[in-house]
Amino acid sequence: MALTLTPKSSVHLLNSTSVSRPQIFAADFNLRSRWRRRPVLSISNFRLRIPSKTLLHCLCSSSSASSPMSLEVSSPSSQFLDCLLYARAYWVTQGVIAWNVDVGEGSCYLYASKSADLSFSQDGIDGYDLRIKLEAESGSLPANVIEKFPHIRNYKSFKVPKDLDIGDLVKSQLAVVCFDGEERLVQGTGLQLPGVLDELFSYDGPLGAHFTPEGVSLHLWAPTAQAVSVCIYKNPLDKSPMEICPLKEATGVWSTEGACSWEGCYYVYKVSVYHPSTMKLETCYANDPYARGLSADGSKTFLVNLDSDDLKPQGWDNLAEKKPCLRSFSDISIYELHVRDFSANDETVEPENRGGYLAFTSKDSAGVKHLQKLVDAGLTHLHLLPTFQFGDVDDEKENWKSVDTSLLEGLPPDSTEAQARITEIQNDDGYNWGYNPVLWGVPKGSYASDPTGPCRIIEFRKMVQALNCTGLNVVLDVVYNHLHASGPHDKESVLDKIVPGYYLRRNSDGFIENSTCVNNTASEHYMVDRLIRDDLLNWVVNYKVDGFRFDLMGHIMKATMVNAKSAIGSLRKETDGVDGSRIYLYGEGWNFGEVAENGRGINASQFNLGGTGIGSFNDRIRDATLGGSPFGHPLQQGFITGLLLQPNGHDHGSEATQELMLSTAKNHIQTGMAANLKDYMLTNHEGKEVKGSEVLMHDATPVAYASLPTETINYVSAHDNETLFDIISLKTPMEISVDERCRINHLASSMIALSQGIPFFHAGDEILRSKSLDRDSYNSGDWFNRLDFSYSSNNWGVGLPPKGKNEHNWPLIKPRLQDPSFKPKSSHIVATLHNFLDLLRIRYSSPLFRLDTARAIQERVRFHNTGPSSIPGAIVMSIEDGHKGIPSVSQIDPIYSLIVVIFNARPSEFSYLSPALKDRKLELHPVQVISGDEIVKKSVYDSFSGGFTVPARTTTVFVESRNG
Repeated sequence: MALTLTPKSSVHLLNSTSVSRPQIFAADFNLRSRWRRRPVLSISNFRLRIPSKTLLHCLCSSSSASSPMSLEVSSPSSQFLDCLLYARAYWVTQGVIAWNVDVGEGSCYLYASKSADLSFSQDGIDGYDLRIKLEAESGSLPANVIEKFPHIRNYKSFKVPKDLDIGDLVKSQLAVVCFDGEERLVQGTGLQLPGVLDELFSYDGPLGAHFTPEGVSLHLWAPTAQAVSVCIYKNPLDKSPMEICPLKEATGVWSTEGACSWEGCYYVYKVSVYHPSTMKLETCYANDPYARGLSADGSKTFLVNLDSDDLKPQGWDNLAEKKPCLRSFSDISIYELHVRDFSANDETVEPENRGGYLAFTSKDSAGVKHLQKLVDAGLTHLHLLPTFQFGDVDDEKENWKSVDTSLLEGLPPDSTEAQARITEIQNDDGYNWGYNPVLWGVPKGSYASDPTGPCRIIEFRKMVQALNCTGLNVVLDVVYNHLHASGPHDKESVLDKIVPGYYLRRNSDGFIENSTCVNNTASEHYMVDRLIRDDLLNWVVNYKVDGFRFDLMGHIMKATMVNAKSAIGSLRKETDGVDGSRIYLYGEGWNFGEVAENGRGINASQFNLGGTGIGSFNDRIRDATLGGSPFGHPLQQGFITGLLLQPNGHDHGSEATQELMLSTAKNHIQTGMAANLKDYMLTNHEGKEVKGSEVLMHDATPVAYASLPTETINYVSAHDNETLFDIISLKTPMEISVDERCRINHLASSMIALSQGIPFFHAGDEILRSKSLDRDSYNSGDWFNRLDFSYSSNNWGVGLPPKGKNEHNWPLIKPRLQDPSFKPKSSHIVATLHNFLDLLRIRYSSPLFRLDTARAIQERVRFHNTGPSSIPGAIVMSIEDGHKGIPSVSQIDPIYSLIVVIFNARPSEFSYLSPALKDRKLELHPVQVISGDEIVKKSVYDSFSGGFTVPARTTTVFVESRNG
């Protein structure tokens, strides 16, 4: 007979390894590929374990778009049956099992085996301890079930008898089987249990390790486990435990009490549990999901009391009183930075601190001085890429491999050798962005001077304290949407060892969803939601961080985000040592995969978050400004990169098409500049008055989605994709000068810095940072990710970027890297930095740039040069404050009564007459008057005519002072 494996099928192998087809075939993912592991395993290396008389036919789901792979397996019968490789039925409440089958005149039974011996045979099903008849019910599933599991709304309901000990049953291997009217076996499948586990075992009591004067207590939520014990080790490298203690269970929670001497020791849980990926009762060794410390090799949890005074830097308990001032979330500006990028190549940092937490405490280093310049100009928040315990970087530095960079320094700018040497050791060096979570609640050990013991905790706290004292609030990048590993044996699997099949979201066949990359988590399950909330509170209370950026936030449920915001907001300095009301949450509200369109419940997507005060990234202003999208052709031009006005040779269609594209991009940008508010009224390119939500993208999706200004994160670059300078170098015509590219770089930054909403900048935007055109540098090492705070180089032309993600673009990249005119000089870098600092100073010179309500933006922000007769490539924005002429608008700015900002992306001078702005007392902003940019000083306003003249590729700010 044929055993058919679908693209997400798992097969049980003799070596007890669960191998999915994406592993076997090294399946490629379009999204989130920055950390992808690509093991390629040959199926011929393994044999399927087929019990005697087993009859198997694992059918692919009807929604599968891939062709199945067939393996011939001998069988005593040709009858086709579903097999236990699948879990297509859902135990959703104590009394209901949902399954997409119609038994008709037949019958349905639930089977259980404590020893995991279930198998199908010609005569039915063997190896069970218990057989329970289920009653098919007419009608739909209960409303509460459909709300929790919308993707199974059309499944049939089967009634479970009331007298069952379900708490005991869920510890077994389970299957449901239906028979026809003649008692012949028709179908069978495993069960997905999160619904009934949530109903019976949702728990809000203590979890993890707790310390009291009397001793240490441990608590583990593991309702499907048959037995749990803890192995205590005196030292992290010990092979044998000094003590093994069984835990006692009460309502799904396993607990034990230990002596005070346990503090400072290490432990692992030994969990006996049925695992659906192997269809076996497994003995799993796992770290604590609530771990707060780790051994250097990550194999054991460190028993550490975070309240111990020994772990607190001097003044730590009073840090809440010394936090940088934050009047409103609308005052926030964000700078995104990778911990290692910050100092790995900074020779002004002590060698032992480079690339780690303590580099942020080096007050006299070039990097810290650079941050101080940004703070002095107004920057408020530093967003750090993942700093929790992630995979693919060994915490023990002595195990790292490295490249002798002196061998790379003299190579040609378009050489293939640098990328070859870097990629050869890229999985064994000290670099990775870190979007591959292992344990959410522990600081990453590789950034500490010593990954053993409490060092990583102390140094992380010193980093936060130092940054706060510099004037920066600290934002952590958190990745709750997926996990690095799963299964019962992977050393970096944690949650899936303890409650298999619960923490990870599964598809209708019972296999783990991988739309985020791999191992999607399921925050719609109560204890996943709780773990996320508890972890956030851990970072806020124990590390005093000031905000969170949520990776792929759209894969998290909206309720989880709202609950987390509420829990954090309830924290008070008097009782918790922190003020939770000043902690800002934002993330990627992308809407794709199995969660799209609320497929697993209301998700935290852009359109669902309106009114919550939670921010999401505005990709509309990014794409309209630069052109195309990160997934489109790299030469697609946009508003600032020459669309229509300075073509680069790429086929953008007819002139009429380009005119429409450019005017549409302008609509999108202006909507974004008004904080992407869905109800903001503006005049579109056709001259119609429309709401932001009525401005549409190419697929008819509304551009605007925000209800509050602080729900919009405006940006043009981030760690993903090319740097700002690199993407400009790709999209602009090759023949323009580096001076012009620098002005375009500054123009892009100005459109973000002077917009309503919250501006977000990628580290290095302000110093022309390049990654030698690498579009995905997550694993490209220090060489391609270098930041130079001495301002001598921007890292352009350090070789062709790594082949894996960039080879298809090498023909475009190579001639640009070869051309010496593309490389900026130190003078360009310094000038760009000074211009960027000016932008921050201008933003913080007036509250009019940081309006905190939708009403205030509608009343005060207006766009000119709109409609069908508008001049392409230029945006004219005015922001009005209360004065004698408009008494209906209150006064919030004591200095300026009117601000006019003109963004001229044209390659030529822009002149514009505005009757609405004549007879005003507008002058060049004082910051630009003393700017080092001599070109912006050529900008002119004529009061009599209301005329403005702004040089090419220039952003000019005019202000009307109240004192005349």
